This record gives sequence, structure tokens and C-alpha cells, in this order.
Amino acid sequence: MKGLVTLVAGALATTCVDAHRVKEAYDRTFHWGTLKATKLPKFLTNNPLPGGTPWGNIDPKKVDPRIPPTTGVTRYYDFTISRGELAPDGYLKTSGILINGQFPGPTIEANWGDNIQVRVTNNITGPFEGTALHWHGLFQNGSAFYDGVPSVSQCPIAPGSSFTYKFQAGVFGTSWYHSHYSAQAAGGLFGPLIVYGPSHVDYDEDVGPVMLTDWFHKDYYEIVKNVMSNNSTLWANPSDNTLINARMPFNCSQVKDNTPCSNASYAKFQFKTGKTYKLRLINAGAAGMEYFSIDGQTLQVVSVDLTDIVPYNTTIVTLGVGQRSDVLFTPKAVNGTKAIWMRTLQSGKFCQRATNPTARAIVLLDGAPTNVIPATTAYPAPVDDGTCKNDPLESSIPYYAEKVPDPSVTVQITVNTIVNSTGHQLYTMNDSPFMANYNNPLIGLAYQQNYSYPSHPEWNVFNFGSNSSIRVVIWNNSSGPHPMHIHGHDMYVLYDGNDKWDGTTIVNPSNPQRRDTHNLRPHGWMVMQYNADNPGVWPFHCHIAWHLSMGMYVNFMEHPEKINQSQIPGILKQTCDPWNAYTADHTVEQIDSGV
Repeated sequence: MKGLVTLVAGALATTCVDAHRVKEAYDRTFHWGTLKATKLPKFLTNNPLPGGTPWGNIDPKKVDPRIPPTTGVTRYYDFTISRGELAPDGYLKTSGILINGQFPGPTIEANWGDNIQVRVTNNITGPFEGTALHWHGLFQNGSAFYDGVPSVSQCPIAPGSSFTYKFQAGVFGTSWYHSHYSAQAAGGLFGPLIVYGPSHVDYDEDVGPVMLTDWFHKDYYEIVKNVMSNNSTLWANPSDNTLINARMPFNCSQVKDNTPCSNASYAKFQFKTGKTYKLRLINAGAAGMEYFSIDGQTLQVVSVDLTDIVPYNTTIVTLGVGQRSDVLFTPKAVNGTKAIWMRTLQSGKFCQRATNPTARAIVLLDGAPTNVIPATTAYPAPVDDGTCKNDPLESSIPYYAEKVPDPSVTVQITVNTIVNSTGHQLYTMNDSPFMANYNNPLIGLAYQQNYSYPSHPEWNVFNFGSNSSIRVVIWNNSSGPHPMHIHGHDMYVLYDGNDKWDGTTIVNPSNPQRRDTHNLRPHGWMVMQYNADNPGVWPFHCHIAWHLSMGMYVNFMEHPEKINQSQIPGILKQTCDPWNAYTADHTVEQIDSGV
């Protein structure tokens, strides 16, 4: 069995049939992180993909990365979503969710300014479920109805139905896509999304996505049932493993039942000393912060989320759920050895629970034997001080400089946890937990000029009307960390700390950090601001899957009268007519917030 060894004694089921099932499930893991992986095209001033118009020899310091060229090229993808067995770490998970039969899903690639068109067919059965895909970090200018959030921009894609998303690659860099239907992403429904554009740094090869994820052996729906139960002993759900590019051998002796388990392979990378490589780090997990490093190596961070930054050096890169960092490194031997560990560590007990918090991958230099196991030593782990904080705001200075404007309105949001009258634990934002209505998307109500919902406070809509720049002050009055993600925009991150914001302090006001996801500390404060230049209804939420299930989500409505009205009815019908027909005959068991 290539890539897997025989079943070990710690797993009770040891038949050849079991071994074959594990092998088949393991082979569904995608090729990134194997020695067969191709490099992505290096992009400087030329188009890396065929067709379209090159962006030319522009200076990224002087060109707004949020104003794309128009290439006139469309990149087409066809996704079929279905259930299937998975074994990325050797443990057979019978209830994974696959795209085109693989995990993670296919890599979407486009040039800056291209159009992307993805036809999604919902073949999820046993049981049937709706679904939707969100294109994390892409702004959806003029296409808010393709943002992929059921109850906001669409109805769910009904079982047996298809829906085609169409949007522009309006910003360039590293991102990912994932389901926004309940916590389906935790079951495997995600994949990398790369948009090529001009580069402000030079390097030799683009290694491609390096996806860092926590991994749960239990079905996501069972975890959500625990999280949403009124039995507090079930609320804690530590991850079972940590993966780099969907690989990290699980210790099969930990298996306590008869689930088939086999020792899997590490992800592997081959590099040459003297060359500089680009790694596109993506935290695509459900809950765990990640600390990424390569033993003995210096990493140069050149981008956070979809914002290029002035490069800075570090040995450990911090990524909350949903965050991305592009890093460069020029490999060197460590104490004479050319086999080195790449690592990611889930944060400690204060920030996220993990049964196996460390993942490793093998880095081979200059033709080192492919069967060698490294013996290098990790950098000291970050101190687990309970703050779950990002790297300092001062470290990430956008390469394209932009001064924060004066806000036209300021609001405060307070995050709390509550146990309601039925004993269920929920997260509230300004005292309200979110609850989706799958059959009544908010963008459809906006089309009908219905902008206020006093009888539905659970929709958590902030209507900012014609305001031009919105400042949001967030106080986390809870003990959990929250990677806060905004749709339709990037945000200026103005303050991040344990102390209450003083109302005036802004970190680097002449050019503050910009990104789409930022970690809100336990009992901490965060101040962000965004420009209301994209009419629509835009989610702002914690990206920890279970916190989102528990209602930690609000909607920001901006310029509702300017939303691209003409297309909304026809596009909504494509998902809402099949969904309404499906729900007329089937009961949808929505046990969490729905998104």
C-alpha cells in the first residue's frame, strides 16, 4: 500500500477490507504537500495563466490592489459536492464532505481582474443537506448575491440542485473558499483560491497553498449537536489532530473503538538551498489558532490575508482561523542535516483545545533521501499567555499606503455568552444571537426596499444607510478568542489590546493594517473600520465554526438602495425556488444559527 503501512495493533479492525477502505479514503487527499505537487506559476509582470490582459509593469506601491483591471477572461470550474469516506491522517472518517471526490477541494486559480464562474451541484445524501460556498476575502463588488451565505445572499442550494456563482477576482493574493451552511466546512468542504497579480517581492518558485487545519474525526453535525445541546458536559469538543496540507499521521493506538486506522504519510516538500520560495499559508481550520514554523529557518512575511505588506522577518507566523500569510524563505541546512521539520502548533489550553496540537511535514533539501525522517528541533513555542493575539499590528504595514479616513459613524458591539432558559449556550452580539431564515434571504428583502426588521431581531442587521466609513468598537466580554471576519471588504485594524480602548489611540493612523480577519482577544478590545463602498448586506462574524453555530454573527447593510437591483430576482429564484420546493416536502433540521 503506497503511502500507508499496514493496520496497527492499536486499531481493533485489521481486515484487508478495512485496509482497502482506508487506502481509498486516504487517496482522496489532494496532491499539495506530496512530492508530485507542481509549483504554481511565478508572477511578476506577466500573466501566469493563459488569456487575458497582463497588468503590465505597474508599481504595487502606487496602484490600489482593490481596483482590478478588466481582463475579459472567465475561468470556469465545475464542483460536485458529495459525502465520502476520508482518512487524511489514517483514521477512517465515514462522513466527510468532498468536492469532485477529493479533500480539500480543487484549487481555484485566476488572474487579477478575471471573472470566476463556479457551477456547484449539491449531491449530498445520507442524509440530504443544503449547501452554499463562500469565496473568503473576495469583495463581490456588484455581485453581493454571489457571496455564498444562505439566508443573506441566497437560499441554500437544495439537494439535487445546481447553482452557478459568477464574480470577479477583484483583489489578488492567497485565499480559500468554504461552505457557509452550518459547520459543513469542518467536515472537509473547503479548498484554496489563488489570484495572481503584480508582486512587490522577488522569489524563485511559488510552492502553492500550505493549508493548516485542525481535524475532527467526529461528524461535524454530531459536534454541532453537542455544542448546541443543553448538556454542558458536551460543549467542549477538542480536535483530534492537526494537519499540514491534509496530512499528519494519527497515532492509531489512541483509537478506542473498532474504527479502521492506519499510519498515514507526512506531507513532504523538496527545496534547494540558495533558492527563495513562496509559501501561501492558510488557516482553514474550524477552531484552532496555528503557529507555523520551519526548524532553523527565517520566514519573511510579505502578505496578510489579501494585503501585501512591507516584508518583515520572523521565525513563527501566527494565523487565526480564516487568516492567510504569504511567506518567503531561503532554506538552509540545520546542523548539517538536509531533512528538516515544518511545523504548525495549535495554540494552548487558553485559546483552543486540541488532543494532538502539533502537525509536522518533511522538508527535504538538495536531493535528500525521500524516506528520511528529520531529527531537527523546534523553535520554542509561543508563551500561552491566554491572549490568543495576532502578531503586533505594527508588524504588518500595507505596501500600498492608505490613511484611515474619519468615520462617519461609530458603533460598539459587545460579545457575551449566555445560557438561555432552555439551558443552551449561545453567543450574543449586543445581546442578540443570530438565527438564519433560509427561505427569506436579506438581499431579497432589500430588493423589496425592506430595510428594517423589528420583528426579527435574531437577524442582527445594522443598517448603516448612506454612511461612508464605519468604525466598529468591539468588546469581548467572554473567555473565548474570536477571529472576526468581514465580508465584502477589508478592514483597517486600528486597535487590538487587553485594555479598554481609550477612544483615540490608533496604531499607525497614516497607514494602518488592512485585512479581512483579525483575532479578538478573550476579554479584549478591537477597533476596526471599513469604507462603505460596496452596497450590499455583509456578514461580520467569528470564524470559529462552533461560535458561529452558537450565533456570533451580525449583518452590516450599506447603501441598500444602491444594491444591484436588476439581477436580484432572477438570481435568487435559482436557489430559492428549488429550496422552497424541497422544504415544502422535507423538514430541515436547523439546530444551530444556520451559517
